[in-house]
Amino acid sequence: LRQEYFRGVGPRLSGAGERVHTIKVSALGGVEVRAKQLAQAVAAIDAKRVNIVAHSMGGLDARFAISRLGLAKKVASLTTIGTPHAGTPLADLGTSLGSFLGLKKAFDALGIDVDALYDVTTASMAAFNREVTDAKGVSYGSVIARVGALAQLNPLLVAPWLFLNEKAGDNDGIVSAQSQSWGEVLQRIDADH
Repeated sequence: LRQEYFRGVGPRLSGAGERVHTIKVSALGGVEVRAKQLAQAVAAIDAKRVNIVAHSMGGLDARFAISRLGLAKKVASLTTIGTPHAGTPLADLGTSLGSFLGLKKAFDALGIDVDALYDVTTASMAAFNREVTDAKGVSYGSVIARVGALAQLNPLLVAPWLFLNEKAGDNDGIVSAQSQSWGEVLQRIDADH
């Protein structure tokens, strides 16, 4: 059984007269793999132009697909929510520990793609931001999420929130608030990742 990730969002937008398409991409694949899946799905939508709303790594997938895979003419706007545009120190920590323990090599040997974690390190995202430029004619905006008190936080995110709070300040339990900004900041909300 799969639980709906954004409960009620699709039906609410549909109820407001919007055509909604939910696109699923590889859970742990790298940005380029996921972006190709996204580009193929968006290209198949019967509409002249679309507005993409993307959460977390989905925002990076969309930026790559728009900039590098020819989606710019099809996309009117990209709104990202909780996207690690500047990477996340959690990925830095995880990949360092994984390299030390040889986990990446083990996963590669087993054919398990975990490139997603490596793509959102702060160093990888600095290179990504230099290479993946915004497309003309596409409006870029972001929604910045943060949790101000532990009582608001999903219990699974307490440890990462504390780590990020110390390393990078305000955060949503996975991504610092500062890293979530891309294009026009549309709204700041109190929410976890």
